[in-house]
Amino acid sequence: MKGDYLENLDWPEAESLIKQDRVVVLPLGAASKQHGLHLPLNTDALTAQYLADRIAEQHDVIILPLLAYGYYPAFVEYPGSISLQKKTFEDTVIQIFQSLHQQGASKFYVLNTGISTHWGLEPARQSLLADGVIMDYSDFTAMLEELEQDISEQPLGSHADEMETSMMLFMYPDKVQQDKAVPELMPRLGPGPFTRDRQASHGIISPSGGWGDPTLATRKKGEAIICTLVERIGHAIEMLASDACDPPPPRTEYLG
Repeated sequence: MKGDYLENLDWPEAESLIKQDRVVVLPLGAASKQHGLHLPLNTDALTAQYLADRIAEQHDVIILPLLAYGYYPAFVEYPGSISLQKKTFEDTVIQIFQSLHQQGASKFYVLNTGISTHWGLEPARQSLLADGVIMDYSDFTAMLEELEQDISEQPLGSHADEMETSMMLFMYPDKVQQDKAVPELMPRLGPGPFTRDRQASHGIISPSGGWGDPTLATRKKGEAIICTLVERIGHAIEMLASDACDPPPPRTEYLG
């Protein structure tokens, strides 16, 4: 184990590690967000912590306690799904990192498992950068684009789908109720949230809450996905740790 978990330290130990200028990693994953009929509400939280543990095995980082709430407005129609307002989420991330920056940390990485969270993370990154604090975050869609083209069989999807269900079959097979998995292949009807309203004129109509075909998921696909994410997250963290590297350029698509 190369990494350290902040929550397991006493404050003098934390002080010593923080002043070593190590990259601080914040796992971010919803602990209460619908994931179809076959996956638990804490799927994102389980994924974020699993990946953080894998990163801690291989990299000299400080792992923060999981942030289990974020900006997830697309799912709130489904009971159990919780979303913060975007500005609340943005400010939460900023204040977590500002607290540690005042204690000596200067480089931060959000191990982000969401999509809508990008719209809070990028403004937070720009605000922190203006104060001399360097932060980066993971974008699973970009990290997995090539692999998805190679292994995915579903025609569309992005939530509780073939890819995400495959990940869970590899990480936590006992938490997947695959007999309840159903395909949801209605094309997106323009901008808007997920909805159970079959008469909706926008968004994604999904009675189950998923989007894609989780019945195509396999453990083997999940292993390939997880290995790719561990490698690419690790590379991003190493780049962040390198003093020779400039901060990542603005991701303007998430600043609108």
